Amino acid sequence: MKGQPLYEMIYNEILNDIDTKKYHIGEKLPSEKELCQKYNVSRITGKKAMDMLAEENIITRIPGKGSFVNKGSCEKMSFGKPNESKVIIGVIMDGFGDSYGYKLILGMEKRCRSYGYHMILRCTNGKKDEETKAIEEMRMLGVSGIIIMCVHGENYNESVLKLVIDNYPVVLIDRNLKGIPVSFVGTNNESAAKELTDWLLDNNHQNICFASHCGIETPTITERQAGFVDSHLDRGLSTNEKLWITDLKATLPYYRNDETLKEDFEKIKCFIKNHSEVTAFFAVEYDIAKIIKSALKQLEIEKDYTIVCFDGYDTITGEVEFTHVRQDEIKMGEKSVDILKEKLLGDISVKQYLIPYDIVKST
Repeated sequence: MKGQPLYEMIYNEILNDIDTKKYHIGEKLPSEKELCQKYNVSRITGKKAMDMLAEENIITRIPGKGSFVNKGSCEKMSFGKPNESKVIIGVIMDGFGDSYGYKLILGMEKRCRSYGYHMILRCTNGKKDEETKAIEEMRMLGVSGIIIMCVHGENYNESVLKLVIDNYPVVLIDRNLKGIPVSFVGTNNESAAKELTDWLLDNNHQNICFASHCGIETPTITERQAGFVDSHLDRGLSTNEKLWITDLKATLPYYRNDETLKEDFEKIKCFIKNHSEVTAFFAVEYDIAKIIKSALKQLEIEKDYTIVCFDGYDTITGEVEFTHVRQDEIKMGEKSVDILKEKLLGDISVKQYLIPYDIVKST
């Protein structure tokens, strides 16, 4: 158009390229230098065009990385007030089973249905590359937002961090990223672990084995470890890390196979034989408790030990195998969708919700 400023012309052309899918969601756009060469304009002109797109939340600019597409111009509402008949929620799970996880999905699916949303589920099986692939796939499919149970690991996945940097509607469930401003729904793991350990100490167990998989440095497990230690400290007791098992693998999705399970059995049996002073086990999750119980059975000394853990089965008869922390997975799933909906309606605040838990005594 005659008399149209050059920066406005560049802005409109890039906007059209996004609308016509020349550039897809998450894709990197040309740099300011490349725009200058293409349109034969000054660096200031190219920068102004990109700044306009960023101000309207059509693109995200990451220093040192470049500019990336958020949404096309046809969706230029900054994720606000979605057409609910077309809202699709992406759910990415590390893994799930009968003892923990499937009720999270039930809660999310139930809430999505109540809002008229559709839900797409992907499992990463404990692999960061699969998590990255799932995020990319979700964004390519144009989901309105994503709920993620992050893969266990000491280092955060850059793809998850990029969602946060992009102000993309995302909610973490079960596993938080410490120090990262992202909305989260989970359980107060430290408080629950302390209460569970208190129960063991109240029942005269002084030498307790803290049993974890090799992902002990992840935030969730670190919190459970802290609660275990705090319970001892409150009573003036010290914890002996020589009585801990922190390198089990068979319960992690990435390592789950018969050979690894056999190795864990042997590791636990060897530990028991070498630490006769231990009278109880604190397992960070139900499947680890089951492995310990089976190892004790093989040694024919199951009745000599007490095992507690996080999570467990709800049997039809009401029998409880282990004293355990029962997390309210249904409410966690529902709340994660509630928070995501608020984000889709324009709420950019970071919300952290800890859902109440119960300590369920064994029968």
